[in-house]
Amino acid sequence: MKKTLLILTLFICCSFLTFAQKPDALKLYRDGRNFDAAGQSVQAKAAFQQSVDVCKQELQQNPRNIESYVVLGWSLLKLENYQETIKFSQEALKISPKEYRIVETLAEAYFYIDNYTESLKLFEQYVNGLPNGERCATAYFFVGEIYRLTRKYEHADIAYCMALKKEPSVSLWWYRLGRSREDGGNRAGAKKAYEQALKIKPNYPDASSGLKRVS
Repeated sequence: MKKTLLILTLFICCSFLTFAQKPDALKLYRDGRNFDAAGQSVQAKAAFQQSVDVCKQELQQNPRNIESYVVLGWSLLKLENYQETIKFSQEALKISPKEYRIVETLAEAYFYIDNYTESLKLFEQYVNGLPNGERCATAYFFVGEIYRLTRKYEHADIAYCMALKKEPSVSLWWYRLGRSREDGGNRAGAKKAYEQALKIKPNYPDASSGLKRVS
């Protein structure tokens, strides 16, 4: 009897350890971001790929697992695998059309393949559907980028300002606002934006060059 209980206990413990050690796709994605921030690109890529593999395994077990689709999209974006990001994001939205995290991921993927029409439509869907969402400021920044790249500078100005209203400490966004204003002929506005970028990041060559051009 004691022997049977011992075997049963060992089996339960082993099963628990196996479950506890199951790869966590979200943790792998976050590990990848941390490696990326530290400049460890090889480790970052490996972590993102592991996250992708885990998510795909989860989707084989449960094809309607939205959380797996969310993390899969994030990791594929980091790997710059935009076509696959689009494919899986579209599949996910058939299951959950108002999963705004996936809407935003799909918008970014379209942006990176220069499909600005689809990208803009999806970013607008995201900010309208989730105006206080975690990626809302970033979404407005991408909208600004689309308008800047298509030379709609007044629209770009509005979008960048919306992004900066939510997250005012991003030097790149101030620089892009300055560049958009400069390209649109608003030198005074560009000067203010470049100056703000340099307040946040004094050693910013592009902002310094921009400031010299409009001063």
